[in-house]
Amino acid sequence: MQRSEADGRAVPARDNEEEAELIRRVAAKDRRAFELLYRAYYRRLTRFVEQLTRRRHLIDEILDDTMLVVWRKAQSYNGQSRVSTWIFAIAYHEVMRAHHRERRAGQVPSAEADAVVPSVEADLIESESRFRLRAILAELSVEQRAVVELTYFHGFGYKEISSITGCPVNTVKTRMFHARRRLKTLLAGALE
Repeated sequence: MQRSEADGRAVPARDNEEEAELIRRVAAKDRRAFELLYRAYYRRLTRFVEQLTRRRHLIDEILDDTMLVVWRKAQSYNGQSRVSTWIFAIAYHEVMRAHHRERRAGQVPSAEADAVVPSVEADLIESESRFRLRAILAELSVEQRAVVELTYFHGFGYKEISSITGCPVNTVKTRMFHARRRLKTLLAGALE
């Protein structure tokens, strides 16, 4: 049994086997398999990318770039990690590429631009406390936010996060330590 990305519950290994089969079919350029994989990951990846970028105009672009890499590089999936770890790693790298592109272009957004501006629909769905939590998470660096998101909202362990982000496990732990410390300070300030 493995932990699920969404809620931490145990997931049968067969789910990863089914996803690995989809990846093999995608590597053979099976469009139906790609469509199934896209649908399976769309919501999780959208949420992950949204939480890391905080820039609504980039979300679809990054998601499309991620899935394009999955399509083009499916044959490179070697089974050494779960399919979800491999796909989230691609998404993480696409987020970082977009972040660096904006920085190079001199489009470093202000804190106001990074703030979550919920749609009317999101306003109705999200409670005020969830909105506050998202605003507080936006105060973290992209790297720290990624570790928090992958751990608490997608159920990945440090070793998997290390694979996704391409940094050593100790760096993941350090990022989590600093993120938790920063969150503690931010949450204390929000409660005052």
